[in-house]
Amino acid sequence: MCGSAEPADDPAGSTAGAVRRFRDRLGIPGLVDVHTHFMPERVLAKVWDYFDSAGPLTGVEWPITYRHEEDERVALLRRFGVRAFTSMLYPHKPDMAAWLNSWAAGFAARTPDCLHTATFFPEAGAAAYVRGAVEQGARVFKAHLQVGGYDPNDDLLEPVWGLLAEAGLPVVIHCGSGPAPGKHTGPGPVARLLARHPRLPLVIAHMGMPEYEDFLALAGAYPEVRLDTTMAFTDFAERLAGFPPGARDRLADLGDRILLGTDFPNIPYPYEHQLAALERLGLGDDWLRAVCHDNGARLFGLPGAGGR
Repeated sequence: MCGSAEPADDPAGSTAGAVRRFRDRLGIPGLVDVHTHFMPERVLAKVWDYFDSAGPLTGVEWPITYRHEEDERVALLRRFGVRAFTSMLYPHKPDMAAWLNSWAAGFAARTPDCLHTATFFPEAGAAAYVRGAVEQGARVFKAHLQVGGYDPNDDLLEPVWGLLAEAGLPVVIHCGSGPAPGKHTGPGPVARLLARHPRLPLVIAHMGMPEYEDFLALAGAYPEVRLDTTMAFTDFAERLAGFPPGARDRLADLGDRILLGTDFPNIPYPYEHQLAALERLGLGDDWLRAVCHDNGARLFGLPGAGGR
């Protein structure tokens, strides 16, 4: 399949064909992408503004490949054969998460292949609106320590973590220090959280970039911890924070707990490049099947979840 990350453009048909060939070769019914972004229009516009100005922050230009209207973005994922995806959204201040959760519930209701996603912030009432989201059918949560600028060990979040651990609901957590460090990013805060809630099903976004090895070690210590591949191993990410070659064996060892994530639509390359980057790791077709479909299908109880 095409491994180029920097074409002049990305015709949807070309990408769809490349992704279809990838799926057909592996014999999987589709992709399960646990890290895609859908959010209210004005919030997404601000996110795109951030990436448009990210060059001074990261040292690398960050063009948005899939800067389309919401319905076109959903249609593209379906055309790419993504059978389940998420609406990763997150607050950057108090009194925002409950509103985002209301929007996400509506989006999931009108988009049945989207896994109902919710979020939270350390504030009075967080436990109540998280419980409400769970009762409404939320299947995955998003926490963004870098953007939110909060410590996951904030006392206001303690009942939230307990509730999610008890419910067994996964939380995709951006806790690595890429693309730029935050006050509470890095493995230390997450290690303290897991020491109190060892059954909490965290999904470490971006493989914990750039602290890959530290977060792989946490996954090795806690059986409910998983990692998503979002942007990891791509040409773009390798320029920012290369994955250590010596850690590749850990990817094989944890092959049942690594999940496909892409960051669609906020990626500076075609969707297919994430898949090509995983393929060129050389970890074999069984590993790719697990990462790109079976692990996510099993985690979310999708029909036809593989037993591998």
